[in-house]
Order: sequence, then C-alpha cells, then structure tokens
Amino acid sequence: MKVDIFDFDLDKELIAKTPANPRDHSRLLDLSEEDSVSDRYFYDLPKILRPDDIMVFNDTKVIPARLYGQRGEALVEVTLYHPDDGIRWWSFIKNSKRLHVGDIIHFYTAEISADASDFSAEVIQKDSEDGTLIKFTCNPDELNKKLETYGAMPLPPYIKRDKPLPGLWNPYNDKENYQTVYAKHDGAVAAPTAGLHFTDRLLKEIDDLGIKRVFLTLHVGAGTFLPVKTDDTENHKMHAEYGVITREACDIINNAKKNGQRIIAVGTTSVRLLESAADEQGILHPFCGETDIFITPGYKFKIIDMIITNFHLPKSTLFMLICAIGGTDRMKAAYKHAVESKYRFYSYGDSSIIKCINKI
Repeated sequence: MKVDIFDFDLDKELIAKTPANPRDHSRLLDLSEEDSVSDRYFYDLPKILRPDDIMVFNDTKVIPARLYGQRGEALVEVTLYHPDDGIRWWSFIKNSKRLHVGDIIHFYTAEISADASDFSAEVIQKDSEDGTLIKFTCNPDELNKKLETYGAMPLPPYIKRDKPLPGLWNPYNDKENYQTVYAKHDGAVAAPTAGLHFTDRLLKEIDDLGIKRVFLTLHVGAGTFLPVKTDDTENHKMHAEYGVITREACDIINNAKKNGQRIIAVGTTSVRLLESAADEQGILHPFCGETDIFITPGYKFKIIDMIITNFHLPKSTLFMLICAIGGTDRMKAAYKHAVESKYRFYSYGDSSIIKCINKI
C-alpha cells in the first residue's frame, strides 16, 4: 500500500506545545457513530459511553529516558527506546557519527558535569536502522535511580523545548504532564498519549456510571515517532515493544464480548497489544512478550469496538492504524475537519473517539 495515501496538509501552528489545563478540557472529535461528526470536549466523554462498556487502558509509566552526554569534546543526546537486557539499551543518538564502538559516554546534568559524573555507558554496536546499542556501567538495580537523577522526559521531536537539562527548572512541568494519572509500571520511553486527557475526577465519573476499567501494559518505544521512510507500507520495519495482558483482563474482555458489550480501547498502544494477543476467532489470550504488529487498512479487528486517540502525523503508522479502524476516506475527511476547526494535534493535542467499522 502506497504511503502517500496517508498524507494530509497540517499547519505547524496546530501542533500542541503544552496540554490543556485541566487535562479533560481538551477538545474531543466525536466519531462514535458511523454517519455523524460532533465537536465536543473531553469531559463530555461520559455522555458517549454506556454503563456496560469496557474501557481498556495502558498503565505503562514513562521513564526519564533522554540523557545528555559527552565523549571527549563531543556532546551527544541519547534517547533510549528499547531494552536489550538489564543494562543494555538500544537508543537513538544525536551526533552519533562522532561515536565509535568502545567509546564511553559520560552523562551530565545542570548540576553534575561530565567530569564529575558517576553515570556512563559504553557504545557496543551501531546500526543504520536500529540506532546505537549502549551498555550502562552501573549495576542493573541502580539504573532506574540513575535515570531519575540524570534523565529528562523523552518528549517527541515535534515538541520544541530549550535543552531541558535535569536539574534546571522546567516551566512546562513536562515530568507531570507527559504522564497519565494512572501510570503504574516503569518502562515506556513515550507516553500513551490518549490517556493524558483523563483526570481523577473524570475517571471517578466513569466509574460511577458502572463502566469497567481494565488495564494492560505496553511499554511504548520512541520508535513510535519514527517516520515511514519507504514508499510502500510493505517495506516499513516496525520496532518491537514489550507488553503484558493478564488472565484476569482477558477473562473480563472475553466475557464482555460474549455479552455484546462494547470494548473501547484508550489509545493505539492498547489496540496494538489487544490485537497481538487475540486469536483468529476473536478470543483474547494472556500475553507477555514483544509485539511489532503493523496494522494498515484491510485489517479486520478482533477485539475493539471503538478507540479513543489523539491526532497523528501525516504518513505515520499511527494514522494508518486509525484509517484501518475508521476507514481511510472517513478519517481523512475527519482530519480535514479537525484542521479547519483548529483542533490541536499530536501528543499534547486534542482527542477523538472513533467507531471501528472493520471487524471480524
């Protein structure tokens, strides 16, 4: 399938630099009915939901995966995206051409210089597609604490910030804003951004309606922001991400489907893991491992009835997934409406709820 099919015009002024405040005051494009489009606010979501709906959330927690380092006189910016083991991580590195296998990168903060740093990593391998494999010189059980000290939140590249060195005051409060209120399990290097709109107040309102909330975990990788560089979707390589679905979650979702209840996925990450763990008969099974599922139009969904999701980049794998869910023509028309109506796009932007029209 040609990638150009998924292109659209977007004014850069519509790319959100900061989230709505409060979170649930973002706008919501309602496509929950197949033949209608409504402009709402996210706090209107309970008006769209039914008491017997099942909502599936990704409870991954973003780790401070962006590091600033020095090798000799060369300064580098490291974004971790996939663990190889306890202390080895694949990463994308700015100025990586200045690094060689065997080099040691010393990380620093606004308060700790590279010379005084007790946190470093060795370059193990370089790959044109997968980036750079580095091995931290600390013990595995020390790594999370080191990242808390030396790391910054790994904002996507389209959110421009002055160099946000750890230790400097951040007026944007990204450490809190770029995290869902229900984040639980450390491991993501990008937020499951559909969940950023939920507040504790809104979640209580949803609970009070009797709606069941189910959690799974998919540790989102920075590869989610990589552009599709091929002309055809058949040639695009997806980066794998680690996920977990418990037996309890499977039982709730499978029983709900038997009873005709709607399964509403919060975010593309939830969709990708659900579909990875479902069999051809639409039965969800426990899952613990990696998925690199790539969903494009023509795919028949096994689990979901709806998705809540932000507005995605042109020609991105995420927009392709949305087109698979709602239909390419309808989604391109919806995005045109969103652009004309000045909806805010991407991670800190507005949201949508979309009915799935392509199911088994």
